[in-house]
Amino acid sequence: MPDFATATPLVRWLTPHRLLRASVAVAVLTIVLKTLAWWVTGSVGLLSDALESFVNLAGAMFALAMVTIAARPADAEHPYGHHKAEYFSAGFEGILIVGASIAILWASALRFLHPQPLEQLGWGLALSIVSTGMNGLLAWVMLRAARVHRSVALAGDARHLITDVWTSAGVVVGLVAANTTGWLWLDPLVAVGVALNILKEGGALVWQASQGLMDEAMEQKLLAPVEAALARRSQAAGGHLYFDNLTSRRAGARSFLDLHMHVPAHWTLGRAAAARAEVEAELMALVPGLYATIELLPEGAETVFEQTEAQDGPGAQQKDAP
Repeated sequence: MPDFATATPLVRWLTPHRLLRASVAVAVLTIVLKTLAWWVTGSVGLLSDALESFVNLAGAMFALAMVTIAARPADAEHPYGHHKAEYFSAGFEGILIVGASIAILWASALRFLHPQPLEQLGWGLALSIVSTGMNGLLAWVMLRAARVHRSVALAGDARHLITDVWTSAGVVVGLVAANTTGWLWLDPLVAVGVALNILKEGGALVWQASQGLMDEAMEQKLLAPVEAALARRSQAAGGHLYFDNLTSRRAGARSFLDLHMHVPAHWTLGRAAAARAEVEAELMALVPGLYATIELLPEGAETVFEQTEAQDGPGAQQKDAP
């Protein structure tokens, strides 16, 4: 998995704030180009493409605001920080995409009922291709940077731009086909296909945001090295040092990990605390943005919560059932 330490200097410099500002600027330029393309051709497919660019602009501006909030330090009202603000951005972009798809479907239905000839197709296609190229390049850079900076908002905006690229490609194909065959219904038909495609993308973004807001666990690719490191520590201590009750959650670029570390009962508190500090440092070095909290317990001991769960959990209820 790429991380900040192994990324190139350029990718490290391309922070979510810088890239989202660039996304706002590109969205404005794209709106101008695609609206002009629709105006000179009269194509409903290009109109749908232009509408999607307005959604790109709104999404990029909201993502920039949420990334700014997510970067704020923890305070008394938000002791775990503001990292989850990025999930609001992903959800908002998903809702915007869904709204745009509905608008495109409506415009396509009207064009099916009232077909119109296409004009100055060459200029329209040229303008659309130029704006599509800008969006594609920016989306590629944003996706790489999102993996390095672990930014949900940046990844959401990049996926939105990729959707726009596919939208534009479909529109170009539809326009060329309609112009070649003379079948004007191909223009709104492609617009319908575009709308259904971005509707799917919007639903995926909303689902991703909802999972993040519901404290979804860390990805398995991040948990695997953590579990391997804990197993090595336990094996090196001959099983007298072991870990359990590992729980995790994600909040934007930050990940939280809680677990119990059982040590021999004869260890001094200072020795146990020193061992815990080593483990916490190792885990946080393995996973960028990790905040690890380890509770110390003597061998064989359980917390009151664990005892209560053992008594009142599903297994205990089945045992007590007649």
